[in-house]
Amino acid sequence: MIYLPVTLLLFLLFLLIFPFIWLAITIDVVEVAVAKLGFSPGFALFLLAAVILGSTINIPLYERVSQVSIMPDLTKLWMARFWGIPLQKIERKTIVALNVGGGLIPTLLALYEFTRSDPLILLGVSAIVTVVSYYSAQIVPGIGIQMNALVAPLTAAMASLLLTGGYGAAPIAFAGGVLGTLIGADLLHLREIERMSPGVLSIGGAGVFDGIALCGLFALLLT
Repeated sequence: MIYLPVTLLLFLLFLLIFPFIWLAITIDVVEVAVAKLGFSPGFALFLLAAVILGSTINIPLYERVSQVSIMPDLTKLWMARFWGIPLQKIERKTIVALNVGGGLIPTLLALYEFTRSDPLILLGVSAIVTVVSYYSAQIVPGIGIQMNALVAPLTAAMASLLLTGGYGAAPIAFAGGVLGTLIGADLLHLREIERMSPGVLSIGGAGVFDGIALCGLFALLLT
């Protein structure tokens, strides 16, 4: 018989139960965050499931079709330059979609906060995060938008604390961070991405999703 050391058995047991511990902690955190946004804690489990499942769903908004010249060999390039013979072109299709978990649901929650918080302060935080996100986001060909996930939530938290004095800062930080990230990182760069990246462009997906999720976590830490 093979006897395993006690430490190894405990480690294996920890690996088995760790996903359940992580799920329990996540649900508790979401319950507190949702309560700060004005919803009942019972809504937290539904919201968590909706965001996770929704992150795999993209709703097509519109389609952009463009013609791109195929890279020719030297003979065809010479004939096009000196004889005006047009190069062969292929059709490139880009579909712009809205990610449900990272775009639609957070946006609806953020818009709801306009009914509970000072709209002027919320707009101010959103504008600050928009500017910071716009200049922090980078367009990577073939991938899309890439941005440091900490930039938007940190900016939203600091701007919210400064403009509110700490009173009611959590929901404003969340809403302003979500709206500012989507507008600054995604929407204002949309034209540039359309020209560079054929395929499906997901608003609220890819590198922006992590920043939006952290906006909720940082808002939770505010009193």
